[in-house]
Amino acid sequence: MTGARSKMAYKNYCVVFILFALAIVQAVGYDTELYDPPCDSNACFESLHGALGDCSCNVDTIDYFNNVKIFPRIQSLVSKDYFRFYKVNLKKECPFWADDSRCAMKYCHIKTCSKESVPGYENGYNNDLDEETAAAKYSEEAQTTPCNSDSDHDPDLGYLNMTISAASQFEIAKWKAHDDSIDNFCDCDDRDVDAEYVDLSLNPERYTGYKGPSAHRIWRSIYQENCFRPKMNPYESFPYVLSSDFSNMCLEKRVFYRAVSGLHTSINIHLCSKYLLSEKGVGFAAPPEGEWGPNLEEFQRRFDPSQTFGEGPAWLKNLYFVYLLEMRALAKAGPYLENEDYFTGNPIEDQETGDAIRNMLSVIYTFPDHFNESSMFTGGIQATKLKNEFREHFWNISRIMDCVGCDKCKLWGKLQTQGLGTALKILFSGRWDSPGDPEQGNLPLRHKANKRLQRTEIVALFNAFARLSNSIRELENFRIMLRSDEERNIFIMCETNVK
Repeated sequence: MTGARSKMAYKNYCVVFILFALAIVQAVGYDTELYDPPCDSNACFESLHGALGDCSCNVDTIDYFNNVKIFPRIQSLVSKDYFRFYKVNLKKECPFWADDSRCAMKYCHIKTCSKESVPGYENGYNNDLDEETAAAKYSEEAQTTPCNSDSDHDPDLGYLNMTISAASQFEIAKWKAHDDSIDNFCDCDDRDVDAEYVDLSLNPERYTGYKGPSAHRIWRSIYQENCFRPKMNPYESFPYVLSSDFSNMCLEKRVFYRAVSGLHTSINIHLCSKYLLSEKGVGFAAPPEGEWGPNLEEFQRRFDPSQTFGEGPAWLKNLYFVYLLEMRALAKAGPYLENEDYFTGNPIEDQETGDAIRNMLSVIYTFPDHFNESSMFTGGIQATKLKNEFREHFWNISRIMDCVGCDKCKLWGKLQTQGLGTALKILFSGRWDSPGDPEQGNLPLRHKANKRLQRTEIVALFNAFARLSNSIRELENFRIMLRSDEERNIFIMCETNVK
């Protein structure tokens, strides 16, 4: 009898303990002062709150703003026909090293689509890419085509010879390429002969099984050869800059590193949230291509402090940083984007797309703590030199994406890199600057023709921002999973002790 009472008392104790623990979790969320958690706990989120650094914003503000206001809008927007189709060349050879480490898994392949299947293509969808080249404009054929068929027109009177030699045509084409490259922060290949349209909705970003030396070489080259760094860190085979060394970097170099790190973090979160859990699935209800879903262990492996020399939480903060940077670019180019024609050949769809753009931008303008790029690259010749280095380094990173051995990974790597490159172009090329208040996104629109973005750049810009928004939303899902995991472990521990 005494034993039964003791057992009952212990059960009651466990129930009270569980309720108390749940109350604590509910009250403090992922606050850190109550726990000193091991690797399989909530350690990833311990430092993920408070000040973000290099701007006046904080993580908690962005969490709420994104998850409640931006995420539903941007996900709806990129499902529109205008943003679904991305033109890209996936056949370019790696310009830096010979690498035949192609991903052989079926999940690495993508489904391209013919240009005829792109909505509105034949009615002008691609008109912004058909700009006449300098060589064609000044060819002999172009100059000898009659421009006036009036009967009283005498071509011999006032004759002006405007033909240009083939050598000069070639040089002019080089001039134009140079002028274009001054403002561009990434290699754009949508005009290549091998460029094809890809329906992004048919090729979602997710873990494909692409890993090993080839995959590691991509990011190692990006961090070690193209990111600014104060010094090599003391850890062997660890190519990242330690957050403790940020104070030894100037603002511009720190912004560059944090933007690249944030992009890398976002991609890792996508892979963890859409992980291949089972190729065959279970039962008849399983999808034919396997079962995909969040992998909590993989997320912890990539971001837990005990697995990353303590850098995981800093990498997660960099995600919020690059999100803020790209959102600022959208705000800065907002007046231009509000007046852009989002043509697909379907007037109703086009109108809805434009309305959705304006609605989302109106929300972005209300964000109180935009990234302030005006404090960067000030100081004369040295600042100009640093700005050129900044652009050249990112240009190299965009070319490294051609070295990715998995087509689906390459597709999303190139798209998100071009999206970030377009954001940098808007922020730092100078063409988008105006005397408006730098703290506000709603800047006056001037000389729209001189600020024109190509369709592919706009598609990449919004899709890249949508990927960052999705990553922040997925973090909330992983946070909930970790809390549930802890609660379950407490319950199991008590149940085991009772038995």
